Amino acid sequence: MALTAKEAGLAACHVCNRLIPVAELAATGHRCPRCGAGVHGRKTDSLARCWALVLAAVIFYFPANLLPMTHTGFLGKVQSDTIMSGVLYFFASGSWPIALIIFIASVFVPLLKLLVLAYLLISVQRRSHWRPAERTRLYRMTEIIGRWSMVDIYVVTILVALVKLGALANIEAGPAAPHFALVVVLTMFAAMAFDPRLIWDRMGEETD
Repeated sequence: MALTAKEAGLAACHVCNRLIPVAELAATGHRCPRCGAGVHGRKTDSLARCWALVLAAVIFYFPANLLPMTHTGFLGKVQSDTIMSGVLYFFASGSWPIALIIFIASVFVPLLKLLVLAYLLISVQRRSHWRPAERTRLYRMTEIIGRWSMVDIYVVTILVALVKLGALANIEAGPAAPHFALVVVLTMFAAMAFDPRLIWDRMGEETD
């Protein structure tokens, strides 16, 4: 197996990616000599912080999907819609591409991201040696696509701003909106807290 930066006594700056000898970090106050950012071998308490954020996101995921996302008023009648009821409405009305986009971005992706992060955390804690390259790619994919879950919040925000016709028609954000935003933000921070290098650190360890 190839020599890793950690085994070679090097640490990488998270900002400019410069490799710095660990022995020289004390002299620089654990700061990168090029950009001045803090440098450490691994993210501090990565697993604990990631678990805390994932569990918090799971708690908010349920009200985000069970509570109404919007309250729509039309000619004196008010209709409340959850994310799934909105998906079913668009599907029934023939707008299946919109329904598919909302379902993938607002239901499938957040749930998938939570499951992937939980799997990565468990695999690292169990010192798994199974396909580290694939698990690293899985993490990178999760990190990239997570932010696109905010599409539902963007749609609600635009509709709330545009549809203000008084008693004729009106759209207001429901109680699910802040919960859903918290799910997206928490999963983004969870992905940032997870250190994928821990996957490779386990490769040099003996299995139990």
